Amino acid sequence: MSVKIKGMEKLLKELENRFGKQQIQRISDEGLKRGAAVFVEELKAEFQSFKDTGASIEEITISEPYWAASGERTIKVHWRGPKGRYRIIHLNEWGTIKNPNPPGKGAITRALKNAEKAYRDAIKRAVMEGIR
Repeated sequence: MSVKIKGMEKLLKELENRFGKQQIQRISDEGLKRGAAVFVEELKAEFQSFKDTGASIEEITISEPYWAASGERTIKVHWRGPKGRYRIIHLNEWGTIKNPNPPGKGAITRALKNAEKAYRDAIKRAVMEGIR
């Protein structure tokens, strides 16, 4: 489902004129960081249900905001650490032929769905605080 918003370009140009490009990017980055933090908290809560050693929870990492190939500012939540949990996250999320329904199946998807409203609210608050 997509939504077409009219006048968005005009609004963005007006904000850039009022605050400057760098200030708008700083506000955007702060919103992305807050939104990612909200998502990570929900993700950690979902991972608690099948926690073994806790390595998957400990290795959740948030990148710094960067420009994506599509030209949008984005932030990445990924796994990085000494235990290399990034290798098995996909297997936990989707299962395997031998174990099609692991205990953590769908945890990332549930976290995305559960955190969606809180994520949007965190971004809105950061933007509202930034433009005041």
